[in-house]
Amino acid sequence: MVLVLCILMSAYFIRGITGFGSALISVPLLALSQPLQFAVPLILALDFTASLVLGGTNSKKADWAEIKILLPFGMLGASLGAYALLTLPTTPVLLTLGAFTMFFGFSNIFGLQPEGRLSRAWAVPAGLAGGGAGALFGTGGPPYIMYLTRRLLDKGAVRATFSWLFAMEGGFRLGLFLFAGLLLDPKLHLAYVLGLIPMAIGLYTGNKVHLDMTSAGMLRVVGALLVLSGAMLFLKVAA
Repeated sequence: MVLVLCILMSAYFIRGITGFGSALISVPLLALSQPLQFAVPLILALDFTASLVLGGTNSKKADWAEIKILLPFGMLGASLGAYALLTLPTTPVLLTLGAFTMFFGFSNIFGLQPEGRLSRAWAVPAGLAGGGAGALFGTGGPPYIMYLTRRLLDKGAVRATFSWLFAMEGGFRLGLFLFAGLLLDPKLHLAYVLGLIPMAIGLYTGNKVHLDMTSAGMLRVVGALLVLSGAMLFLKVAA
């Protein structure tokens, strides 16, 4: 439990700086010692809480037109991802999570960020991928962030829009997980209650330091952590 709380504080420190990425950091690390059926619902519940807090403080900046088109496809993707989480064997899921994590890590390190404004039609694959990856891996942020940063120019609008989108789509996923019995573990309840403290500390301290760091530098730090997390998952499967 101490290890879990330390991972949570680090993950939400990153989210406090960047506005996203808590699940990308925490789920691969938690999966080294915990089953995905524990790690994914825990991070989903904490991310849902964090999104309500961040979204509530920036509601005026949210782009509701983008949310309205992303949300239905995110919910469809979440339904498919929740089914896969319950039915797929653990090893291929862990390998896919490792590859998924390392891909985004290397993208951040080498600055492989495409430029130009996306068509709104890209909301369909972004929503399906974000909802599906969120339910299966607990890491649905990257597809949403990649789409929103190519649609919205203001960083504050991106952060507020993502927070409200995640709050609504994450609430739907919580309902799916509750129906599937994934939220009934007393250990999960304890971890959530205790995790609120490191989550709050991480968000607060991350928000305090984010103005002193360049976006490019922070993305490289996050990228290095993601690559390390993904590599550790591969080592776990190999062992």
